[in-house]
Amino acid sequence: MEDFLATVRSISADKNYVQLADFLNRSNELLAKYAGQIDAAIASLDPDQHTLAFMALLLVKLSLPNYGDFELLFSQIQQFITVCSKEQIQFAGEKFAHICHFITQCLVDLKQPMRGIRMMCVAIQKAQQSSTQLTSIHTDLTQLCLLAKCLKPALPFLDTDITDIHKEGGKYDAKALLGYCYYGGMIYTALKKFEKALYFFEVAVTCPAVDVSHIMLEAYKKFILVSLILHGKIIDLPKYTSHVIMRFLKPLSGAYHELAASYTSNNPNEVLAVATKNEETFRTDNNVGLVKQVVSSLYKKNILRLTKTFLTLSLADMANRVQLSSPREAEQYILNMIEDGDIYASINQRDGMVSFHQNPEKYNNPKMLKKLDREMRLFQHLDEKLQHMDRELATNPQYVQKVSYYTGPDGISPRCLRDLSAEISSILTFIFQQGYDTGTDDTVLYRTINSLHDHQVLQEDLLNVTKWASDWQMDFNTMGANAEEDAGIGRMRDEVLM
Repeated sequence: MEDFLATVRSISADKNYVQLADFLNRSNELLAKYAGQIDAAIASLDPDQHTLAFMALLLVKLSLPNYGDFELLFSQIQQFITVCSKEQIQFAGEKFAHICHFITQCLVDLKQPMRGIRMMCVAIQKAQQSSTQLTSIHTDLTQLCLLAKCLKPALPFLDTDITDIHKEGGKYDAKALLGYCYYGGMIYTALKKFEKALYFFEVAVTCPAVDVSHIMLEAYKKFILVSLILHGKIIDLPKYTSHVIMRFLKPLSGAYHELAASYTSNNPNEVLAVATKNEETFRTDNNVGLVKQVVSSLYKKNILRLTKTFLTLSLADMANRVQLSSPREAEQYILNMIEDGDIYASINQRDGMVSFHQNPEKYNNPKMLKKLDREMRLFQHLDEKLQHMDRELATNPQYVQKVSYYTGPDGISPRCLRDLSAEISSILTFIFQQGYDTGTDDTVLYRTINSLHDHQVLQEDLLNVTKWASDWQMDFNTMGANAEEDAGIGRMRDEVLM
């Protein structure tokens, strides 16, 4: 063990991390033989200067049948994640993630998720190569936040648009991606940020796949419920959604589609009947709370529909029209909707009359102008991101090689058209301008006929033009083509008349 530590310190001093990583990979059997000295070796190393070696010792300890005192292990991992070098972590990202997954699972089993939240936030920042990169540790953080019912620490990561996924061990972790989207959707649902929740569930359902994952199925069920709350119907999934996935998801979520079908009736009693009928299914899926919110959202939508018909309405009449049990319950719904900004209304407590108002916002106050400025900056930032991603994609060797194989009917590569876009656009602009200046959209195609060879060449050109037009679904207007007798040209048809 002393020789091992001496070698580690020597290589670390030279900052040759590639050589160090290779040495540690070859030392696993040696370290396993000295398992009893692991804790002492860990205590002798600085996790900042010797991150890779410290991590290798931790991995050996985790691989033992009995890793000993959990509190000691927890403090070692906590110290390591807090102090470790981000530069060295990039040489062993998969192993670093494994340690995070291990301690997360231990805390879940011990029902102590709160202890790991701060640690996972730091771990994500150490593992990321950029702030917009998704790692498998994101899933650990969102899971811990959900179990601890402490959701806010995950929001800075969930609110960040992902533009890259970290490859751990040279491959993507599909389960981690699905888990992150599913947990993220659940967090946004708990915070009643239904638009973002719907997006996360949609991403989980539409991930490219050839088989159904249980995570995708559960995400689809919640996708249906959130879609009903937000839009009153199941919104269509994108066209790129795998047909294989949808073929299996719909039959496995029959109760949810039945609930959606009853929702379209706008009758709360029908929705309640379906919810009661499938209560056991919803309870097994832990979706009873969401189903109740679906029923509640129908009452709100019915109230919102009344605002488009009436200017004033009594609480008793409103309760009767939307099938609420009492005027008091109707009043509570109105107050909640006013607080959420869904409607603008006032309640007269003397006579129990509700007056509906127009949106009082005039969009001319400093607060609104600040909001508009913030939104404009956000869109500008998004536009810059898209342009950057487009440039990266255009120069990606795999993309360039792939598009080079696909050509249009004329056999021209898209890459060729892109490279010659400036030249082509100037020619097309000239043709358009000439037609505009002369007041005609005709283009003359002719050839002087002096011999049979000239006739054959012209016929071949006409056939090529006709085929090109057919391939690109463009029809030539040949009815207006007048014969130019002096040039020896007739109307364009399958054969040239001489």
